[in-house]
Amino acid sequence: MSEKESTRASLAYENETFLNSPDGRILRMLSEYSEPLARFRREQIQDTVVFFGSARTHSRFDAEKRLADLNGNRPDLTAGEYEKNKKQAQAAVDMSRYYEDARRLAFLLSEWSVKIPARRRRFVVTTGGGPGIMEAANLGAKEAGAKTVGLNIHLPFEQNPNPYITPALNFEFHYFFMRKFWFAYLSKALVIFPGGFGTLDEFFEILTLAQTQKLAKKILVVIYGSDYWNKLINFQTMVDAGTISAQDLELFKMVDSPEEGFQFLRDGLTQYHLDSGLRRVGEAVPEIAKTNP
Repeated sequence: MSEKESTRASLAYENETFLNSPDGRILRMLSEYSEPLARFRREQIQDTVVFFGSARTHSRFDAEKRLADLNGNRPDLTAGEYEKNKKQAQAAVDMSRYYEDARRLAFLLSEWSVKIPARRRRFVVTTGGGPGIMEAANLGAKEAGAKTVGLNIHLPFEQNPNPYITPALNFEFHYFFMRKFWFAYLSKALVIFPGGFGTLDEFFEILTLAQTQKLAKKILVVIYGSDYWNKLINFQTMVDAGTISAQDLELFKMVDSPEEGFQFLRDGLTQYHLDSGLRRVGEAVPEIAKTNP
């Protein structure tokens, strides 16, 4: 190399130090918009139905096995530890019905949606990509022969994607807000199973968007499991206190069986998003979800 020649600088988009720096943050954010958009288009996903619920909910088989193992000889546990663990294991068995119901509801929805005559895939079951209710919904959709989406999040405590997500639709996000965007942007319906802080977060975020009319679409919201939700939240208290209107309770529907949930979703999705009579003659079918600017 001549003394007058310098080493070539790296191209900006190949400069990992820059891309991973605070100055490169805007590019990382844009990547979490543009890369999923390209994949959704490539896989011909027009819209989704999102399932939320606890990552800690086990299948009935796993929950009953854990309880049976605990009821075996456990001399390593004190009496207090045994009772505490047994109570938790029994609660897991009780909650496992929601895993089985999420699996069944996702199956029914996907079995119906794959038969819809459309240029693109409609009402694709989508989850946060992890275990529990998310795993159950992805499993049910896969059993119906449908594609299914997992929008995972990179966490300090690793949350591995469940094995039932369609490989080409397995995403992992760094930014929570970009993950939330993709939950809301494509969704035509939301199904909320019993869950914790994350489930409540997503539930109320979508309700707020619907209440404030920030969505250029009708989004159906199903709350699954009245026993759990009526103990957790007294919605009527908000109406009585004047913090929400009575009409706001119509933003969601509470159901207690996969068949009831499926009927509500099928009827609503057909009415608001499939009925050709609601479209102007000659209006193009959107390639991907339509929202307000």
